Amino acid sequence: MPEVELPLNESISAPATNGVPSGVSILVIDDEAAIRESLEVLLTLEGYTVTMAVDGEKGLKTLEQENFDLVLLDLALPGQSGLELLPQIRESQPELPVIMITAYGTVDNVVEAIRAGAENFVQKPWDNEKLLADIRSAVARHRAEEENLQLKRTLKQRYNFANIVGKSESMLKVFDLVAQVAPSRSTVLIQGESGTGKELIAKAIHAHSPRKDKPFLPINTGAMPSELLESTLFGHVKGAFTSAIASKKGLFEVANGGTLFLDEIATMGMDTQAKILRVLQDRRFIHLGGIQEVQVDVRIIAATNVDLRQAVRDGKFREDLFYRLNVITVDLPPLRARREDIPLLTQHFLEFYADENGMAPRKLSADALRALMDYEWPGNVRELENSIERGVVLSSGPVIGSELLPGHITGRSFQDALLEHNPNASLFDILEDIERRIIVEKLERCNGNQTEAAEQFHIPLSTLNQKIKRLSIEIRKKGRE
Repeated sequence: MPEVELPLNESISAPATNGVPSGVSILVIDDEAAIRESLEVLLTLEGYTVTMAVDGEKGLKTLEQENFDLVLLDLALPGQSGLELLPQIRESQPELPVIMITAYGTVDNVVEAIRAGAENFVQKPWDNEKLLADIRSAVARHRAEEENLQLKRTLKQRYNFANIVGKSESMLKVFDLVAQVAPSRSTVLIQGESGTGKELIAKAIHAHSPRKDKPFLPINTGAMPSELLESTLFGHVKGAFTSAIASKKGLFEVANGGTLFLDEIATMGMDTQAKILRVLQDRRFIHLGGIQEVQVDVRIIAATNVDLRQAVRDGKFREDLFYRLNVITVDLPPLRARREDIPLLTQHFLEFYADENGMAPRKLSADALRALMDYEWPGNVRELENSIERGVVLSSGPVIGSELLPGHITGRSFQDALLEHNPNASLFDILEDIERRIIVEKLERCNGNQTEAAEQFHIPLSTLNQKIKRLSIEIRKKGRE
């Protein structure tokens, strides 16, 4: 094939085919004319808009002038190599996916490229179908991230609800209801399965109410026995019971002027329910062991993960209290009923936990995102959050693959994931990867404490240190308890 230099920024495009979204633009940075022409033909026939640059300097200039969905970057470039150019691309456009292409695919090069933020590493001569699949996957994720970022900006401008994420129709209805009821004085009942974010909704209602500068006090009413719960809510006078050596204010007094969030309210005993009802009706209560009435102005937001109507029918919950609480009801859908929110929630948690742990931005591989989308999420948003935190903490590079997700989510063992990810791996490589994974998990559970991890492995600390060094394991301590 003759050497033909394509002018910088010369682009050609074709109608979208094979499911490629219109307007997807790819920058190819390669000094070999034959390679550029081959990629141009392949990508154009697929429906991509293709732009060429013959070296790193022209590639960076092109990136400054135009927007792209992906970069195909050659490793061996004149002047700056692809590995030297990659950090500059990541610095200027950290979310832009970059796939490295090279005839020199050594292990060291692959590791260095992935650590520097490359999306993938393709060796010449490449397999066209595999290359196109890698490109489609990277572009789809990049576009989804861009859409999610824009959506978050839109939602923040419209609602400005901290840490509440969603774009599904059901969640937008929740947002509208929260915005409508927040300024009122009305009692609110939030219903939803465990892990759906009931306390976040309660905080949003308080934060957008006239009480926002007053206390917001949450209490899990099912986490303590009845006498202790009543003392916590209403306070007590000295001598009210054996351990009451001094008088103490309850949460109703402390939250005066603000909001009291009663979580898992269905677990309260009938006597406590009667006292809560009186506060709702009269805005008055009496300390345990006291005789003086105390007047308060507290907004009640209650939450439950059970059917309160059924609890009333079963005689386990007071009907009059139910109707007092059920002035305005917010029904939170389970995560499995709003799967379109999973990518947005995932991106939110990726950003949060990378920042909290002082790590570079992380993203999910296509197979990891597919696993999240296919899972039923019995633990709802809380389970998703925990899974993403785990993946971020255990990751050693910018891309979190499905092997870093819990096995019950991916539906396969870690060994299966390794073989699928790298079917040509030797037995030694597979065993080494498994050993690295086990050690990383143990260190994560021990919060980076190598002595504790060695004790749990029943091996000398020196042996564990040697393995950590041999396997190039980075020791990290979690940012939150």
